[in-house]
Amino acid sequence: MTTLTKQPGPGLSAGGPQKSRRRGKPAADFRGTGDLKIALLFIAPAMLGFVLFYLVPTIRGIYLSFTEYSILGDPEWIGTRNYERIAKDPLFWNALGVTSQYVLINIVLQTALALGLAILMHRVAKSTIVRGALLMPYLMANVIAALLWFWMLDYQIGIVNQLIEWTGLPRVAFFGSEQWAIPTQALINTWRHMGYTALLIFAGLQAIPHSVYEAASIDGSKAISTFWRITLPLLRPVLVLVLVVTVIGSFQVFDTVAVTTAGGPVNATRVLQFYIYQRAFNEQDFGYGSALAVILFLILALVAFIQMKSLRGNQSDLD
Repeated sequence: MTTLTKQPGPGLSAGGPQKSRRRGKPAADFRGTGDLKIALLFIAPAMLGFVLFYLVPTIRGIYLSFTEYSILGDPEWIGTRNYERIAKDPLFWNALGVTSQYVLINIVLQTALALGLAILMHRVAKSTIVRGALLMPYLMANVIAALLWFWMLDYQIGIVNQLIEWTGLPRVAFFGSEQWAIPTQALINTWRHMGYTALLIFAGLQAIPHSVYEAASIDGSKAISTFWRITLPLLRPVLVLVLVVTVIGSFQVFDTVAVTTAGGPVNATRVLQFYIYQRAFNEQDFGYGSALAVILFLILALVAFIQMKSLRGNQSDLD
């Protein structure tokens, strides 16, 4: 008579369940836990820097905005009095208007020129050396670029004014005129950053499938029509990113103004970031300066949110 014996099934052995089952967790869970620990180990330095140099100062700055504080004493809680002062401060509204003018000029010029450069890099300039040369101004520090143009645009000895006079036109007080001061600052920033912005747009152009252009060519689409109906819509996510980053950076302009005009002439270049510096460090009113910084933070958050929502920056027409 044949005796039937039960064979160990999958996951079973003669001695009982496998070791992983005795512990109650599959082996994959242990592997995932190990990967998580390794990932946390790698991001720990960045997280530590973020907490120490961004999160903690931000929280402390928000707290100081509700206090009256100078470097010589302890913070004294005054509630929303600083924000009430801001609403009635004509210098704040002047700084906000000057900054908005700077941002508008910078955004329009930088985006348009960067888009043109990106298209040239994509279709004409195939050399890596030429493409790399466009990034040279961006590798220069803001202060160095500002001082370089400050010398070149000087009213008396600047080479630009000498060329203008040579053509028979009157010299221009680029930094000394209320009319020209902010456009000049914006042009300096545009010159320095348009190569980097063009590189971002160029990366977006390379992501567009070539088959889309082939189909448009077969349908008889002209170059201009292809650009407006295909290239720009497919570039929208990249252009939104460029606009958000450029707007945030433009609202925080400081060093170019600080080393050239220092807010002058009169208040023509007193941008918001420079006004915050003056109130906090020159006048030792850190509570009011912190409140101005919080207002700037809220403005930037609101502008970025509106840009992302209105331009649908999180959606792509390639899907």
